[in-house]
Amino acid sequence: MTKKLYLPLLMAMVVALFSSCSKKMGELSADYFTVTPQVLEAVGGKVPATINGKFPEKYFNKKAVVEVTPVLKWNGGEAKGQPATFQGEKVEGNDQTISYKMGGSYTMKTSFDYVPEMAKSELYLEFKATIGKKVVTIPAVKIADGVISTSELVNNTLGNANPALGEDAFQRIIKEKHDANIMFLIQQANIRSSELKTAKEFNKEVANINEAANKKISNIEVSAYASPDGGVSLNTTLAENREGNTTKMLSKDLKKAKIDAPIDAKYTAQDWEGFQELVSKSNIQDKELILRVIAMYQDPAQRESEIKNISAVYKELANTILPQLRRSRLTLNYEIIGKSDEEIAKLASSNPSELNVEELLYAATLTNDPAKQEAIYTQATKQFPNDYRGYNNLGKLAYQAGNIDKAASYFQKAASVNATPEVNMNLGLISLMKGDKTAAEAYFGKAAGTKELGESMGNLYIAQGQYERAVNSFGDSKTNSAALAQILAKDYNKAKNTLANVERPDAYTDYLMAVLGARTNNSSMVTSSLKSAVAKESSLAKKAATDLEFAKFFTNADFMNIVK
Repeated sequence: MTKKLYLPLLMAMVVALFSSCSKKMGELSADYFTVTPQVLEAVGGKVPATINGKFPEKYFNKKAVVEVTPVLKWNGGEAKGQPATFQGEKVEGNDQTISYKMGGSYTMKTSFDYVPEMAKSELYLEFKATIGKKVVTIPAVKIADGVISTSELVNNTLGNANPALGEDAFQRIIKEKHDANIMFLIQQANIRSSELKTAKEFNKEVANINEAANKKISNIEVSAYASPDGGVSLNTTLAENREGNTTKMLSKDLKKAKIDAPIDAKYTAQDWEGFQELVSKSNIQDKELILRVIAMYQDPAQRESEIKNISAVYKELANTILPQLRRSRLTLNYEIIGKSDEEIAKLASSNPSELNVEELLYAATLTNDPAKQEAIYTQATKQFPNDYRGYNNLGKLAYQAGNIDKAASYFQKAASVNATPEVNMNLGLISLMKGDKTAAEAYFGKAAGTKELGESMGNLYIAQGQYERAVNSFGDSKTNSAALAQILAKDYNKAKNTLANVERPDAYTDYLMAVLGARTNNSSMVTSSLKSAVAKESSLAKKAATDLEFAKFFTNADFMNIVK
């Protein structure tokens, strides 16, 4: 009788124990999970998330294996993140073990490649669970909403960027000079008849410049010298006399020709500077030794003495170097005065062939009409096909008009002529517009020295998710992209000032102002700015309707009237 009672009781205990060990793992509450950020956000073309999860006490079966996969779902698609696997206490394996009695916590990092459809999406955790060979169903759990895609606006704000201009080198006043040397014999200051020919030719050039309608004489310089040999006292008198005689002769000739030109005269007693220059350019024996002597000694007499001690070369110095230093140098300084703005503008439209390349490119800066600028740059490519600037500047115009393919074609043509830093920077902007950050970075690496490079690098840093670096690169630039970087870096005051001073404001200028209003809880800024943005570009209404930047306004009547 006792045995009959004991056996059923034993079986009941075994069944109860088995049931406990094979208990199905049920639904998990969203309360067991936290996600950072709470609302997912696109950063550098990715949607990163850190998930902190917890299996509660007495939940995780000791024989269970559970694979957890983050899945971002949207209407018509989904993206799966990297799964993580967990195991019960009685499972032999290398995955994280979760205690049945105590439960366990875990952290998962995941990232999804951003696509625009994710703007209205939800993040789930999906579970694949087995207990032994038996599949156990654990329902998926929604843990976050997403995705704020404000950083992706860089693809739109790039159109407001400033491509590099191939600048003209036009100078209305060009400074020129004409030199001549009157040579003297050793220890003499008189102007020989053989040197009068040089003086006559110099005077002829002075007369030509004086008579030219587009040239103006500034002054004539007389610089007289003595060679370093012979002592300071002798050479001072000698150089002074050479200057006096040359100035007297020049003044007489100018007066005779009725030319009123100021003369600035000076003399140098011992021309050590000229001596050093001539020696350094020569093939004279022991020239390095001579140059070291000049560098070592500052006293003229000691220099001369030490050089004379190098007896092997002093004779060569006396024959080839020193005679060249016994001179008066005549320098005519004058200005070439270019065409006026009015003349250049008129010729650019009526007879551009009369303009050189610098004048023609400069003509484009005299108008703000893109059509006229395009005509001028097109003419530049015809007259000067081997100058990259015409093609580059046509590309800049096309870029600013929103015709990216046309701009790319012009920039590539410019690069085939001359791949300058400006052209490389512009090709980098094109690559960034097309989403090729690697190519953009390579082009920008070859654009050192361009004025607009900081702004372009700022755009690249936004695309890479490096917002602080972007803000620093933009500096004081007043563009949509600069404001976007400041918003993403949460510098809202600076962003507001930037947007208020954008040179060419467009729909995205207003849209960014609306985003700024949402982030700073300024409802009137949101509605007024968004209304202006939609008026300029109607497609932004649809974007705003699902943009989580405006989540707090989805029940606002004024907001809904704008985006409906």
